[in-house]
Amino acid sequence: MPAEQSTPCAWSGLAPESGRLLVASTSLNEPTFARTIIYVLEHDGGGTVGVVINRPSHTPVGSVLPDWQDVVSEPAVIFGGGPVMPDGALCLAQLKGRHSDEEPGVRRVSGALATVDLDGDVDAIHDSAARLRVFAGHSGWAPGQLADEMEAGSWYVVEGLLDDAFTTEPKALWRHVLRRQPAPLRLLSSYPRELGLN
Repeated sequence: MPAEQSTPCAWSGLAPESGRLLVASTSLNEPTFARTIIYVLEHDGGGTVGVVINRPSHTPVGSVLPDWQDVVSEPAVIFGGGPVMPDGALCLAQLKGRHSDEEPGVRRVSGALATVDLDGDVDAIHDSAARLRVFAGHSGWAPGQLADEMEAGSWYVVEGLLDDAFTTEPKALWRHVLRRQPAPLRLLSSYPRELGLN
């Protein structure tokens, strides 16, 4: 088993895996990831892939993908999924009820969460999904890279909820996710962006 698979977060005791969240620590001030929440889609020997779920843009989905404007969840804008392949689009779906893993264009991530092919049949996908959200780009780590960042204290690992991926209040998600954690993580939800302003 690669070392990164068994590296737990010192704050939560959890290791990264599909369906969990990476929460940017209070010490991670690098603009690309400061105060972000990343939904982990894959974590294995090949590395880690996820999407930032709390960075809505001002770009309506319809300006890029006209057929999807009326089926995506509010806010109906493109979300910045991360710095990897920012010109590519990825769609997350909350599947309704029982759903076949064999359906073309649908790949289950965890529980009812799946990725769907944006080149697929919009109506068919909409019929099988309770909620949809489109992301530009994604976040990725090579094998061992995330473990190194966790060891440096850059990320907290917590359990994810479906509502996290489709929240209608994405800008407040960092605080909301921390607030529902046990102490000491819960106490960080009110941590000021700049210590001199508290």
